[in-house]
Amino acid sequence: MNDEHAPGTTHFGYREVPTAEKQKLVGEVFSSVAGKYDLMNDLMSLGIHRVWKRYFVATAQLRRGDRVLDLAGGTGDVAALLRERVGDAGEVVIGDINAGMLGVGRDRMVDRGLVRGLEYVQCNAEALPFPDDSFDLVTIAFGLRNVTDKDAALREMHRVLKVGGQARVLEFSQVRADWFKPLYDFHSFQVLPRLGKLFAHDAGSYQYLAESIRRHPSQEVLQAMMEAAGFARCSHRNLNAGIVAIHGGYKV
Repeated sequence: MNDEHAPGTTHFGYREVPTAEKQKLVGEVFSSVAGKYDLMNDLMSLGIHRVWKRYFVATAQLRRGDRVLDLAGGTGDVAALLRERVGDAGEVVIGDINAGMLGVGRDRMVDRGLVRGLEYVQCNAEALPFPDDSFDLVTIAFGLRNVTDKDAALREMHRVLKVGGQARVLEFSQVRADWFKPLYDFHSFQVLPRLGKLFAHDAGSYQYLAESIRRHPSQEVLQAMMEAAGFARCSHRNLNAGIVAIHGGYKV
């Protein structure tokens, strides 16, 4: 999908919208789906998203006692895994621009008995409210594609990292297997909106989510964007034929 757009506009799925409006439109999507977000992730991925997230956290540069920022932390599933790794001496800050998603995540964490070592901050990834060199690890899972200015968000992730710290991005990416692409497209544009309508009573938001995946930068382009933001030793790893990819980079 061509990612070019007219000056002063950006993409919202396949639509061109004024740049200033995208944040509001994305916010409406996630406010709508917050209560059913984890259920829909299970239905969309047949539960595989949980394996992706576990692998994402298990392969991160992370030690007990570390301080971690989990952006687009939403319902807290990645943060819970991070909290387990950093232990009682560590801290996980869950950042999300959407108050509804943060509220759902906080309630679920409390229900699981996870309170200590967790902080919730409503924030925009493009302008983080943290000092330089604040975190040992910054993660963002399935959130970067919804950010209006991805380059700004990557620069902010780099800024708040400590020297030697790692940034990791887990995101839907470009499928590499040609034989699989028609099946993936059918699932994305025919099955997914129908699941959204049936279980979340919202087909439009899931149509947007499918389109947003197609507008997200390819693996190679995103790696180059991380390098341009100042990260060193950048790399990516495809999972499940490129349905998702894990990107990583370090602050040196």
